[in-house]
Amino acid sequence: MSKSVLILGATSGMARAIARSFAAEGHTIRLAARDAARLEPDRDDLVTRYGVTVTLHEFDALDLESHEAFVKGLPELPDIAVCAVGAMGTQEENAASPTIGASVMRANFEGPAAIFAHLANAMEARGSGTLVGISSVAGERGRASNYVYGAAKAGFTAFLSGLRNRLAKKGVHVVTVLPGFVATAMTEGLDLPERLTAQPEEVGAAIVKAVRQEKNVIYVRPVWRIVMAIIRAIPEPVFKKTSL
Repeated sequence: MSKSVLILGATSGMARAIARSFAAEGHTIRLAARDAARLEPDRDDLVTRYGVTVTLHEFDALDLESHEAFVKGLPELPDIAVCAVGAMGTQEENAASPTIGASVMRANFEGPAAIFAHLANAMEARGSGTLVGISSVAGERGRASNYVYGAAKAGFTAFLSGLRNRLAKKGVHVVTVLPGFVATAMTEGLDLPERLTAQPEEVGAAIVKAVRQEKNVIYVRPVWRIVMAIIRAIPEPVFKKTSL
């Protein structure tokens, strides 16, 4: 049965791949982002390639006051909502400027959590729906190389966990996605290990499968479960001497 899928932060390479994965299943796609006109080529491609209905919607994750009206203004409450909103920057910039660091934390935690709060309430009232939050393995332990970004993702992961617990008996399912490294514009130029780096299409396929199977927490590449278990297990006195 065709469902409607809302993708928030739809201009990223990963979000575009997620849209293609759901469109290939025959679902209606709602693409939402700032300056939504940029998504017109993506809309046309999805319509041509998959023959599905695709609509564009203006959405600013950091404009919290606009979120309620955004949800109410959608053609219908989506069956599935995927939040791909995020920003990384560099740890050097984030640490040197508390203002920049705060903007990264807002983009990765405050904005995504706020829009999901509105969608969760609406889905709970309806008695059905799926929320998919893209978090990060960076949130599993603070590391010197990305602790500002990691702190925001840790907050979002905890928020998704609590939301899943709250809605478990309300007909609404919450999926936490931990992609690890993904080969997108955000990571372009970084020397990433091939075994740990997923392609955007892998992320899209993993999310579609997780929604279908009602998974709770997924690592797009399972090897990350082992990697992060090892990192979490390092004793703090030893961990302080590392440069992870």
